[in-house]
Amino acid sequence: MILTKPPMGWNSWNTFGADINEKLILETADAMTENGLLDAGYNYLVIDDIWSAKERDKNGRLVPNPEKFPNGMKYVADYVHSKGLKFGMYSDCGYTTCAGYPGSYGHEWTDACTFAEWGVDFLKYDICCQTKNENADILYKRMSLALANCGRDILFSTCSAGYDDTLMWVRETGANMWRSDGDIFDNWNSIKEISQRQLKFTEYNWQGCFNDMDMLVVGMNGKGNVGLGGCTFEEYKLHFSLWALLNSPLFIGCDIRNMTDETKRILLNKEVIAVNQDPAVRKPFFVNRMDWEPNNERKHNEPFYRNYPLDTPIILKFLRNGDIAIGIFNFTDEDVPPASACVLPDMFGLPVSTGKTLELTDLWTGEKSGPYNGLLSYKTCKARSCLLYRARIAEA
Repeated sequence: MILTKPPMGWNSWNTFGADINEKLILETADAMTENGLLDAGYNYLVIDDIWSAKERDKNGRLVPNPEKFPNGMKYVADYVHSKGLKFGMYSDCGYTTCAGYPGSYGHEWTDACTFAEWGVDFLKYDICCQTKNENADILYKRMSLALANCGRDILFSTCSAGYDDTLMWVRETGANMWRSDGDIFDNWNSIKEISQRQLKFTEYNWQGCFNDMDMLVVGMNGKGNVGLGGCTFEEYKLHFSLWALLNSPLFIGCDIRNMTDETKRILLNKEVIAVNQDPAVRKPFFVNRMDWEPNNERKHNEPFYRNYPLDTPIILKFLRNGDIAIGIFNFTDEDVPPASACVLPDMFGLPVSTGKTLELTDLWTGEKSGPYNGLLSYKTCKARSCLLYRARIAEA
């Protein structure tokens, strides 16, 4: 399987943890089709850890927990597929999963065939219980080969949280996406910390194997398995905007059966989703602000500019049709005035001498501004929030 765009979907872990069962999954499949999520591009429904029985059967095969899934996983997968969705499951490269259920170590080929027989389209593959004698890359390659030979296209999502220098070898394992950071929690500090760490990994994120910044917490509002405090609408908006702009897979973690209007406004924003799903899948980059000092002695993994403002980054991405996505992110507790978020188009390849102008559309309000043929000075960016624009190049 060659993945050309970041995948989108829903995962059970953030809200439900161990409290998963057949009824919940079928209702979630219904909700994904009825509330517009499938139409917006969210097409994977993934069951995370704690779905299986504690022991394998006499033939060494994984067995669903009969109390949680009385009709078996093939029945669940068939129902999910009947809704136009794809079905995902979870395992671990160790002897056990993170929660202590059977892992796939030593059973990779059996499990891959089992998943194929059940109709699985996506495998999240964790690393909580890695064996001491084998490196993570070898363990992932074992399952990757098994999946490639199981007779079914199954998206391979590795979950090493960026440990063991994953970014240096993950592409060679055959992974389609890889967890590039630790677990997310539903609070501002978690979003901020993951976001600022991930800014330095953008150059490793492109077609074939996408950096997975972890599942979305939008709409959890402090509830559920990782619901530690919750966030404001502006904080959730920044979270979704940055994940979209950095080409991260977008997997919802809230209970989509009971979404508020504010949650729908974020998760169903087709203009922001279009930035994430743009066919060119170009790497985002940081604009050269006038007050930054170039780091001419830059070494590997060091920033391009010495005064690298992790608290107020301005990030751009060129889109396939010639438009430009422009994101201004404010991780501070103070509003950022327009004068502190200004750049010259010349700094991203559009000098004034071309005679071209830029017309901006705010992807959250729909407000249009411009044309600009010189200094771009955006409106005030609120504390713990962002501005996200789509810029169109026009004749002066």
